[in-house]
Parts: sequence; C-alpha cells; structure tokens
Amino acid sequence: MRFYWAFLIGIIISFTAKAQTGVITGKVLRMDTKKPVSGASVFLSNATFGTTTADDGTFRLIGVKPGQYELVITSVGLEEFTQSVLVGPEPVTVNAELLPRVLELHDVIITSGGNWKANYEMFVKEFLGVSDDAHKCRILNPHDINLIYHKSKRTLEASSYDFINIENRAIGYKVKFLINEFKVDNYNNTISWQGKVLYEELPGSASQKALWEKRRQEIYYGSSMHFFRSLVSDHFNQDGFVIRTLYRRPNPQRPKEEIIQKKLDQFREVNRDSMNYWVNKENLNRYDDNLSRTPLLPEQVIRKTEQSGIYALTFPGCLYVVYTKKRETVDFKDIYRPLDWDNYETSVITLYKPYALFDLNGVVVSSQSTLYEGTWSKSKIAELLPVDYSPGEMKK
Repeated sequence: MRFYWAFLIGIIISFTAKAQTGVITGKVLRMDTKKPVSGASVFLSNATFGTTTADDGTFRLIGVKPGQYELVITSVGLEEFTQSVLVGPEPVTVNAELLPRVLELHDVIITSGGNWKANYEMFVKEFLGVSDDAHKCRILNPHDINLIYHKSKRTLEASSYDFINIENRAIGYKVKFLINEFKVDNYNNTISWQGKVLYEELPGSASQKALWEKRRQEIYYGSSMHFFRSLVSDHFNQDGFVIRTLYRRPNPQRPKEEIIQKKLDQFREVNRDSMNYWVNKENLNRYDDNLSRTPLLPEQVIRKTEQSGIYALTFPGCLYVVYTKKRETVDFKDIYRPLDWDNYETSVITLYKPYALFDLNGVVVSSQSTLYEGTWSKSKIAELLPVDYSPGEMKK
C-alpha cells in the first residue's frame, strides 16, 4: 500500500535552540454573548501540548518547543477555532471568540450491522495497520466513526464529527484524532487522510515507559520524520541515509489497475484461462525503472524558502531513499532493487506537485504533495509519532 500524507495539522518551524521553550496564553469567549467559555479544549495539533480553559475562559500552554503550530480550540455547541501561532522566546497571546455551531443536516446512510462491521474491520486494518504495534492499539469509541464503502470504486471513506480516542499501548500514547477525511483507494492502492491529532502520555511504571521509549526510537530512526530532519542537519551521511534519482515510466505491458481488477472479478468463477491471464497481468511490475547509481547530496534536492525554517524538496523523477542501518523484512514488488545491493530499508518519494514543503522537525506541511512507497508505507497510525518528539525525551 502506498501513502500520501495530507495533514491539516500543526506545522513546526524550529528557529531557536532546542533548550528554549515558549508559552501560549489566551482567553476564549462566546462571540454572541461575550461570556467566557470554560472547559474548552485547547491544543496544538499533532503535538503533545493541550489543556482546557478555566472558569474565566483563560488558558495557558507552557514548555512549547519553538516553531509554528496550528492552535485548535473546540467546545460542545460552538464552532471550532484554529489559528497559526509562531512560538519563540516571547509569550504568545491568542484571544478567541467562538461562534455558536449551526446544526447541519447530513445525509443519512443506512447500513446493516454486518456491513458496518465489515467496513470497520477494513478501516482498522488500513488506519491502525496489522503490525504488532497495531495489535496493541484500541479505538475506544468506534461508533463515532462514519464509514462508507463504494463497491464500484473499491474505496472506503471515513470521517468523524468528534474526536475518536485511541489507546496506543505499543508506544505509550493516548491519541485524540479528529478525522476530517480518510480514504482507501484499492484501485490505485493508496491511502490518504486529513485530520487533527492530540497526543497524551499514558501513565506507566518506569520500566514500562522505558519500553515505550525504546519502541518510539525504533520507529523514529529511519522514518520519514528522521529523514527530513536529517536533510537539513550537518550529519546526513552519519545518519545512514543515501538518496538517488529514480526515473520511472508505466509498464506498457500492464493495463491500468482498475481494468485488471474488473477483469479478475468478471472471470473469477467462470473462466479459468481468462482468470490466469489477468492474474499474470496483475503480477507484472507497474513500472519500468531506471535508477541512478550516483548518490545525491542534500543540497541537490532541497531549497530554502522565504519563510524561515521551511524548506522545499524538489527533484526530477522520484527520490529513492535507502536507510543503511536497518534491513527490510518485506518484499515490495514495485520497489526496484538492484540484485547486487544489500537489502536495506528503501522508500520512494513521488511528488504530486513541483515541490513539497517541510519544516525542521521533519513534517511535510504542504498537503497532498507526497506519495510514499516501500518501507515508509508500512507505518500507519499505530506508528505515528507526535511532531514534537525527540529521541530520549520521554515526558513525565
């Protein structure tokens, strides 16, 4: 399965030393009555900073790493408030006025319990994954997820009107996830999603927390977050990454995936010879690949932008990323690998746009701009780390 990440989440731009932290304060009022809103949820999306407003509507977030975030404020019966904030050494003040929420009438989709269960099982498989980490995750309020499966298009769509709560005992987080959009496209073999996320540390003993931190580090090293951070560091080569240019063109012998799947459905029970013919077509490589043997330097693929701390990733063809400190355990049929090369973890980045924007914390901040294949495509929500994570910084 291939992924493009379309996060409508907070973005971080580190522009001062990591030892420095910032403060965000503010007050939340109702716009119609100007009265304070108590108990509103205030958090930085896709990070571990969150709180609720006091009786007088005030809030305070402390110890925030410098950078640019999306501040989100939610309260029952009121419209969601979002604002980008740039956190530095000076305190940031945000005063928000929330509008009453207008009740929207949504289309009612009636499905049987069996259909919902089948859709939910498909959703869990693609959302959390099937790894050992995924088996240690639990969605606490599954019926708050809206699920629609389009059989003719072989797509599953999901969304949620409120946060779904996930207990991730693989890496020690309670995750609150508001799904704006989640889509599994089985014809194009892609998964995409947009949402807002808040992480909280799960309580645990010292030994349990040590195990969680060990697993977090295992996930982090070699990940896309690690790669993007490494690109703009001064120790890219020491980190174990090697990048090359991969040129691709569609295999002219292989029909489009949608055609193959429709033919397989057509002949599955009625014509063995035709069935075998289309199975052979399905097993063909999707691409004719031409991989450059010459490694690229980071400065050949990244550019500074006018916005401090934001970089543009741009390259011809696709970017072939090898992480030489881990061996790959999965055989990815569509990932080209020369026979004389070691079986290191390998990922391919394809750009949907001329460039992808990312920040110093290793987060792609331009929505729907990148497609990941290979090793990085294995990581699902069960392996997703908050953007403010740094190895060895387990919070108490």
